[in-house]
Amino acid sequence: MADSHLGRPLPVLFLLCVHAAVVLAGVGGGHERGGLPLPLPVTPFEEGYTQIFGDDNLVVHRDGRTVHLTLDERTGSGFASQDLYLHGFFSASIKLPSDYTAGVVVAFYMSNGDVYEKNHDEIDFEFLGNIRGKEWRIQTNVYGNGSTNIGREERYGLWFDPADDFHQYSILWTESKIIFYVDGVPIREVKKTESMGGQFPSKPMTVYVTIWDGSDWATNGGKYRVNYKYAPYIAEFSDLILHGCAVNPVDHFANCDNGPARESMPTDISHRERAKMESLRKKHMTYSYCYDRTRYKVPPPECIINPKEAEHLQAFDPVTFGNGRHRRPKRHQGSGSATSL
Repeated sequence: MADSHLGRPLPVLFLLCVHAAVVLAGVGGGHERGGLPLPLPVTPFEEGYTQIFGDDNLVVHRDGRTVHLTLDERTGSGFASQDLYLHGFFSASIKLPSDYTAGVVVAFYMSNGDVYEKNHDEIDFEFLGNIRGKEWRIQTNVYGNGSTNIGREERYGLWFDPADDFHQYSILWTESKIIFYVDGVPIREVKKTESMGGQFPSKPMTVYVTIWDGSDWATNGGKYRVNYKYAPYIAEFSDLILHGCAVNPVDHFANCDNGPARESMPTDISHRERAKMESLRKKHMTYSYCYDRTRYKVPPPECIINPKEAEHLQAFDPVTFGNGRHRRPKRHQGSGSATSL
């Protein structure tokens, strides 16, 4: 994410553990604890968020719960949570711009780059636009302790048109794992391992939502740029959920280990969810750093190679995921993300 949008004064907040009375799907005596929580409270914009750039390119609907972000020739736009959070469940229902969207980047992510400039953490959902007739793509990424030299990108083709209607995108972040969800279905799980060392996100982060011009990298490595003939590009957001431990920004102290926010969090993926995730990844994943032989001759040590995923990716791109030669991907300097291949 573009760091120029992160340099704002942090609000002075006291420790707050967000309370929500929820019932976990799949939780019961002796059963595996997994699944998403049932509907959590939606946070109104004025209560949980602050605009960070874009002037009148950010519009809050009169219901206070729906936000429109616009990218035009002047600027993009974005907002951020008023609090930092240490672990939790964070979600947004998003409807993306339609038609020609090459170069457009819509992002829903967590970062502490404004606090830890040299060793920041980040958890990303990035939506990469495309030329007319080509689908949007989702990119997920994880950084810990400034580990931007090791890209942990994964990319997926969408199995629906994200410009037709709203779809829910969610991040579950605990001390031991990160799970990315689309419409309640997990698409990626990142587990903390000894081999990752300090490269697993572990410091309080802010939630960010932005739309901006990523012409230099977002679509075919910058081959197709934003065409402002099709502007304005409008992304819509609703059902914004902040469910976790808010942290005092001065001393970064949080004590939610035994609080209701922690108790209401799922701790694992259920067997049924894991089966759905594996099926989706085999059908729709188009890139994973773990299988990229042009970047890593030996997969990073935290990678667990799934033969079926490897077979799918090799068929999709035998150069990148097989033994062929390929140029190294350019890097997006704002967020540390690799470009589309």
